[in-house]
Amino acid sequence: MINSNQKLKQHQQKLVAQHANKTDSYSFFNLLTHPDLLSIVEAQLPDHRERLYPPTTTLSLFLRQCMNADSSCQNTVNSHTVERVFNGLPTCSTQTGAYCKARQRLPLPMVRHLVKQTGNMVNQQLLASWQWENRPVKLIDGTTITMPDTADNQQAYPQQKSQKTGLGFPIARMVAVICLSSGVILDAAMSAAQGKGTGEHALLRQLLDSFEPGDIVLADRYYCSYFLISQLLNRGVDVVFQQHAVRKTDFRKGTSLARRDHIVPWLKPKVRPNWMTQIEYDSFPEYITLRETKVNQKVIVTSLLCDKKTSKKALGSLYKQRWHVELDLRNIKTTLGMEILSCKTAEMNEKEMWVYFLAYNLIRLIMAEAANQNGILPRELSFKHSLQLWLIWTRQTYKHDDTQTLFMLIAQRRVGNRPGRVEPRAVKRRPKPLPLLMQPRAEAQDNILKNGHPEKLK
Repeated sequence: MINSNQKLKQHQQKLVAQHANKTDSYSFFNLLTHPDLLSIVEAQLPDHRERLYPPTTTLSLFLRQCMNADSSCQNTVNSHTVERVFNGLPTCSTQTGAYCKARQRLPLPMVRHLVKQTGNMVNQQLLASWQWENRPVKLIDGTTITMPDTADNQQAYPQQKSQKTGLGFPIARMVAVICLSSGVILDAAMSAAQGKGTGEHALLRQLLDSFEPGDIVLADRYYCSYFLISQLLNRGVDVVFQQHAVRKTDFRKGTSLARRDHIVPWLKPKVRPNWMTQIEYDSFPEYITLRETKVNQKVIVTSLLCDKKTSKKALGSLYKQRWHVELDLRNIKTTLGMEILSCKTAEMNEKEMWVYFLAYNLIRLIMAEAANQNGILPRELSFKHSLQLWLIWTRQTYKHDDTQTLFMLIAQRRVGNRPGRVEPRAVKRRPKPLPLLMQPRAEAQDNILKNGHPEKLK
């Protein structure tokens, strides 16, 4: 006898299949209903009526919205309405209210689980030749993003203290764990950009379960601290960081391995951090043994102690690949457009961030398959080229199931190999000669209505 849970599961599978056959939705159904993802979608689906925008359709449209240059809700609804007409379905209203309410009903845990699962799916496809010495390397880094200036956003993600009220925008901080081999996001955390427990170290402590024994963590000098390294070593994870600027390296101490290459103990700091309890502080060892080596004018700190297995040159080559995390964050923020979120509430902005991550991972999933079929590394492929091809491919009004051709086209475009690239941190294009808005917009508008616009700048 089939119990009620089994009946509900079968009913949900039937609903997903029906909607997949009824709408195109940029072919995202083909990805979201993959056997490895379908169970997560089913488990997280809320109770819902048969609406115009059921959860899976809403998520597909939300993904489309994040991938398009015009990411407005109106453009998304217009595209969906035209799709329904071309697929022989009844036309629907182009008003955005129903779609916006459907986005609010979309479960955040479902989107978050899908991001992690897509990352795991790509990791399961990793070839030994894609990895560094047959070991998984994970990148960590943080960045900030802004959002509309609403009361709800300001309360959750306050603007910078240096800005006057009404002149700044809410700002959030995020930290991501990214696979070096494939570029997929494995996990992430988001918080306000100021206040207790909002630093990148605090966010990273929420993500420690993303690391498994045998992993190698690669990061810049900001993460090179005794407590973080000790926590990672306790999990069986190795580290490769640049030395923090505050810590001084004396190669005359410790056990010398070669010129400017030695093993040295790091003593536990005598002062307990404010975020740590006394019991947690006492659980840390009195010292940890690390290797410090100078390569390419940088002091690298690592737990890979054997210079026979891991040479200075190999460490220098590995640390150069840390730059990939900067490119990955650029792809998410600039290429996809997550640098400025668009929602008016903090809850929806967090959901939007995870949908951006899911869109990013789905493109990385396609890139990994293209790399696997064409015998190249995923990092040799262009993310923007792959995104452009995917969007054009799925916009066609006719069905084309020859995905092998799509993978071949993705593999045709390789990214440039420019080791040691240096770029000035400056902007060449001059901004428009407009003054900064130094008062709330409403006050400025009232002032214009009373006194008119000021004289044009000469």
